[in-house]
Amino acid sequence: MEIFLNYGKAQLSVTLPDELDVSIIRKPEMPLLDDPVAVLEAAFAAPDGGPPLADLAAGATTACILICDITRPVPNGVFLQPLVRALLAAGLEKRGITILVATGLHRPNEGAELAELVGDSWVMENFRVENHIARDDAAHVSLGQTRSGTVVRLDKRFVNADLRIATGLVEPHFMAGWSGGRKVIAPGVAHAETITTFHSARFMEHPGCANCILDGNPLHEEQLEIMAMLGGAQALNVVIDEARRISMINFGEVVESHMAAVDHVRAYAEVGVPERFATVVTSAAGYPLDKTYYQTVKGMVGPLDILEPGGSLVVASACSEGMGSAEYVASQRRLIEAGAEQFLREIEAKSHASVDEWQTEMLLKPLRAGRVGLYTEGLSQEEFALTGVTQIASVAAAVAEAVAAAGDNRVAVIPEGPYVVPRYRPQS
Repeated sequence: MEIFLNYGKAQLSVTLPDELDVSIIRKPEMPLLDDPVAVLEAAFAAPDGGPPLADLAAGATTACILICDITRPVPNGVFLQPLVRALLAAGLEKRGITILVATGLHRPNEGAELAELVGDSWVMENFRVENHIARDDAAHVSLGQTRSGTVVRLDKRFVNADLRIATGLVEPHFMAGWSGGRKVIAPGVAHAETITTFHSARFMEHPGCANCILDGNPLHEEQLEIMAMLGGAQALNVVIDEARRISMINFGEVVESHMAAVDHVRAYAEVGVPERFATVVTSAAGYPLDKTYYQTVKGMVGPLDILEPGGSLVVASACSEGMGSAEYVASQRRLIEAGAEQFLREIEAKSHASVDEWQTEMLLKPLRAGRVGLYTEGLSQEEFALTGVTQIASVAAAVAEAVAAAGDNRVAVIPEGPYVVPRYRPQS
């Protein structure tokens, strides 16, 4: 049979023998919006929490709109223009509106990439579109400390705006539970000191910091506390299907509206599976998430609940931009040189993670669970030596080898990668 995995800007075709028992795991069919803009405009008037947008904007002279960076397939081109036009209609002037890319500790998005990200030439031509730079001390203001001691410093362009709006996708996130809403603010426009606290082993090794978990998730609780310290914000949340069509879009108070979006997407993104598999094939979700090996780790963590202990995980990721940041490369090199146990001992003693070290820490989870093989055309041999996983020349060949080693012809395939989280739910 032929299967297709999200890979780069297209799909990777893989032919598997017909005698294999292949289970394709994907979201159930999602409802789609015929007119997302009309739904959004209605949401401005009747939000999920908080006053209507026109009321919020009426007393404002400045507004800061956060958008996710290039690593997320957010349909900014659909909703940014209706949003800023609503602000203009309420009395704000163009010069009072800033669109800020919530990069976290990622690199800035500039030039043609920034235009692609915004997705609307009129917005690009008429409004300030700027990048958050987490290591720019002067660009942040302090809000104090959380009860657990996290120093909270956020981008002053957002904090000081009369109207604060975070936009983004709501999808599974392997640490914060779900992306979007409060996560676009912290860590999205947080200072490096705050972000590296979030990425420390205190959070990373907590069992509650995992895909689709909010209750008992200490990172989520920290983010909610930061929202209260901030004094409130609004959110525009989007949910998309596997083909990246809009299934839901809403607006409202940041926490309440985000939870409404989570309630919608949870029924589709979490998929119950009645068995575990010795062989699991998945992706890193395709472009833009699979541009780096750094982001590819999310695809390795997503299916672990249905991987039999010691099983084989086969991942396809384009890695068109290589490994990721220089800091991440250095972290991976430390892992290879020190070994997993020593690497973990060292980071567990730190109150703040080194930049991008956390993704190396997350890699330890699939490495502990079984064998990991990666198919990619984007890494050099020198780079692959730092991945910590096995290089495979063919997904089909890797599957055949895994099936033979396990003596089990059952194979699970997750074409959309980390945007689908399979849960082992045995039938009673």
